[in-house]
Amino acid sequence: MSVEREPKIESDSDAKHSVDPQVTRPESVDVAENRELTTKRGLSSRHAQFIALGGSIGTGLFVSSGGTLARGGPAFLVGSYVVMSALIYMVLTAVVEISTYLPLPGGTMNYYGSRYVSRSLGFIMGWLYFYSFAIFVPFELTASALVIEYWNPNVNNAVWITIMLLLVVGLNLLPVKFYGETEFWFASLKVITIVGLLILSFIIFWGGGPSHDRLGFRYWQHPGATKTMIVDGDAGRFVAALSTLLSSVLPFTFSPEMIVVTAGEVQSPRRNLPKIARNFFWRLVVFYIGGTIAMSVICPSDASALTNGGSGAASSPWVVGIKNASIKGLDSVINAVIVTAAWSAGNSFLYLASRSLYSMACEGSAPAIFRRCTRQGVPIYAVIASSLFSLLAYMNVNSSAADVFNWLLNLVNTGGFISWVCCGIIYLRFRKACETQQVPKEMLTARSWLQPVGAWISLVVFAILCLLNGFTVFFPSRWSVADFLSAYIGLPLFVVIYFVHRFLYRRDTWANKSEDVDLQSGLAELEAEEELEVPSMSSWQKFKSSAGRLVGRK
Repeated sequence: MSVEREPKIESDSDAKHSVDPQVTRPESVDVAENRELTTKRGLSSRHAQFIALGGSIGTGLFVSSGGTLARGGPAFLVGSYVVMSALIYMVLTAVVEISTYLPLPGGTMNYYGSRYVSRSLGFIMGWLYFYSFAIFVPFELTASALVIEYWNPNVNNAVWITIMLLLVVGLNLLPVKFYGETEFWFASLKVITIVGLLILSFIIFWGGGPSHDRLGFRYWQHPGATKTMIVDGDAGRFVAALSTLLSSVLPFTFSPEMIVVTAGEVQSPRRNLPKIARNFFWRLVVFYIGGTIAMSVICPSDASALTNGGSGAASSPWVVGIKNASIKGLDSVINAVIVTAAWSAGNSFLYLASRSLYSMACEGSAPAIFRRCTRQGVPIYAVIASSLFSLLAYMNVNSSAADVFNWLLNLVNTGGFISWVCCGIIYLRFRKACETQQVPKEMLTARSWLQPVGAWISLVVFAILCLLNGFTVFFPSRWSVADFLSAYIGLPLFVVIYFVHRFLYRRDTWANKSEDVDLQSGLAELEAEEELEVPSMSSWQKFKSSAGRLVGRK
């Protein structure tokens, strides 16, 4: 298959240190042809699944969900997670179809935004991802320190933050296979813990705890399945339901995009990505929906530990439920898992931040130095730059500095909504380009029956939710300038940066024409690479092969 080339920098040495501003397509295509400059495909299918799972299952499910339960009650909590799971599935099927078609090194959603829509969209998405992932690292490190405080409040949190920080940065500087293997085992620990908590909740539900108190759905009856918020009656229940839905977004934030980030480093991406996405989604649904039902059974929504605004392990609905069931010692076990969950999530976010920066360098939206990799395929300068954000965790040691950190964190409050809206736009432009250029359907190995309707639904719903993100602040009794800015400052900032970049590159079209979208560059190289790959065997296939050799079969 012939590949059309656009003008690019002639000298290899110059290409490593500069980016031609006139290049209109992401340069990761060129990087893909020069393997010593790229990341390596050192992640197996299970690694990629658990990296995304590790980033998604952090303090959100174990701790923050308690505040959501207190806000709306068990029915609104479970309903919100069901709705969010459905919407996330629509986004997931869209982004996986895009990334499976052309899973190049550095191929993140901002890369596809530049390639299929416009350079300005890719630019702003890239910096949104980088900043969001990078700022989540100190957030998770701080969460780890706060949970450790449950056991020993006398040790300064800076000590625990330092230990966690060194471990996270050190691991991300190693070849990606070591990072992937570590994340696999830590994410597996989370999975085992959640399964154990689901079983424990089932036992407590039927009265199998030490007190033999059969809970059933007692807490759905008292204090009640739903709550009101700000106003009374049905209007108050509607406000509580909408507020709960908005609060339930955090654990899902960027989870579909995490799958895409691993595409450039996973083995046999075209074969593995659809499988990874399916397994990841069903694990997420089971753990989150099953987890919310379980916690609503064992923990009342009016528990003081949930309503007092705490952020440590004591405010975890699981810890509250275990204490209420008079089970001794198990709360410390759960706290230990919460520590590893927060650390693992921080580990994943640093990986994702560094790869986002690497991707931007590949497409020309960040300095070319961040494109450099070690011989083991680690984008070392991107990792180091991303790690600098982790130092912000020390701001939480001081109360006044913690307020500043919270403001920095609030910039990404609407980041998930904005990203999912952009993902819908990218998918619709990609699909239109495929139809215009008559790309064979067999080339799109991850097509879903939901699309393109799912992309339209998720785009519209998330755009509305983005605008409603801080709606409670508009009630007269709730008005606060600080809360208003906290909820909405990220949205105008995104728009301003987009239009500034759009002005600088005003010669570009607002959106690439369908017939001009580059659907070919890098495709031939990818297909050639796949022809050389030997499909991996499952454990059962390996067993049958070994058994066949033992009995003399060829």
